[in-house]
Amino acid sequence: MVIRSLLCRSTATLALKRTFVKAASRTTAVEMADQKFQENGVVPDVIKNAPLEVLQVKYPSGVQPNFGNELKPREVKDEPTVQWKAQEKELYTLLMTDPDAPSRSNPKNGEWKHWLVVNIPGNHVKEGQVMAEYVGSGPPEKTGLHRYVLLAYKQPGKLSLNDKPLDKQTANGRANWKVQKFAEENKLGDPIAGNFYQAQWDEYVRELYKQFKG
Repeated sequence: MVIRSLLCRSTATLALKRTFVKAASRTTAVEMADQKFQENGVVPDVIKNAPLEVLQVKYPSGVQPNFGNELKPREVKDEPTVQWKAQEKELYTLLMTDPDAPSRSNPKNGEWKHWLVVNIPGNHVKEGQVMAEYVGSGPPEKTGLHRYVLLAYKQPGKLSLNDKPLDKQTANGRANWKVQKFAEENKLGDPIAGNFYQAQWDEYVRELYKQFKG
């Protein structure tokens, strides 16, 4: 009986330690994310407050955004898979924006809407309503690094937007968009999850520009 009691106590202590380590790790990750969003100016250039969760983003090329790491436009040309901690019965908005159009020193066209999907059930992005098809990074030559910010918002209910959906061949209607204003108009609050990377011009950008018809 004594041995069994000691084993039970040891198991409970181990479980408690694991819970503590997991909670501590999550706190550290949140703090790091908040720091990176602020260090890189995403707060306040794009949003007022950093999200509390990490948006898990993976591109078909295998690369993953990690709070400001540099990726190449060719590596992020295709729509990524995205996951976050979602409730199945809730609806969400997912977006990607570039505040540095045409450059960070002269963002007169920023933000540039790269991707917008609303009314996503849970985190099933493919089941959401696409308002702007995914367009990869296309920073103009000699404009330095651009920030590409991906955010997920929990919606208060179903959104009914009057904007015309944009396909990937359409550039018109993407410039001078403001994420914070969009969130406020649709009562989305602060983003619940986010991530971002940086990219600068490479040869692929020429190919990207050729796809635009309007």
